[in-house]
Amino acid sequence: MTLKVVIPKRNLFVPCEKFLTVKKLLTLLILFTLLACNDDGDEFRDLLPEVQVNKTVFLNNPEFIDLQVVGGWAYTSDGISGIIIYHYGIDTFIAFERSAPHLSPQPCSRMSVKNGLTMECPCDGSVFNILNGAPLTDGVNYAARQYRVLNTGPNTLQITNF
Repeated sequence: MTLKVVIPKRNLFVPCEKFLTVKKLLTLLILFTLLACNDDGDEFRDLLPEVQVNKTVFLNNPEFIDLQVVGGWAYTSDGISGIIIYHYGIDTFIAFERSAPHLSPQPCSRMSVKNGLTMECPCDGSVFNILNGAPLTDGVNYAARQYRVLNTGPNTLQITNF
């Protein structure tokens, strides 16, 4: 007595018509996914106009004497309404636009440094962190515009747009 094992034949290959349908569906899914992404980058942009910034600062000049120590700050011209320079660390400086980022440029939107720790807009009293430009006032969604600061030599800084 011999037992015969019968294994049903299974088609291991998908018929071409079904494969093409699956391929079309996957292609459409990927295409819709890519088209649905809208990254225009404007979500975190401020309301200020774009201006060219290229300012050289000589730290030995008397108006920048406060920048000789960590935590010191100074104002300089350039940008829209001027620039705030802050001595962040031993050899690290940061710079911010003086125009408040959430308002169109106007005479009262020129920020001032308060207590050496914050920048304040006199128009509406909004406050920004001087260490990173983050808004500290509820309802303000824009950070202060930051500029790039490079140490280009002994006692020389170059402030430019990012």
